[in-house]
Amino acid sequence: MYVFIRCSNNSSTIITSQLAIKEWHSYIHSPTVADAILDRIVHNSYKIEIVSDDSMRKINSKLKNQTKKD
Repeated sequence: MYVFIRCSNNSSTIITSQLAIKEWHSYIHSPTVADAILDRIVHNSYKIEIVSDDSMRKINSKLKNQTKKD
């Protein structure tokens, strides 16, 4: 958490997760800590949510195959 606090106001930070934001509270098990983390992450953020039933490996292989055909 300390590293994130130091970087959050000074530089760009990319955070990826397989958990939806709404699931973080149940995963972290401490409402206070979860709120503190999410407050810092969500403030001034851009959220890009990728919703797909396919895995990224499968999507990537499809893209490679399309590129080879072109």
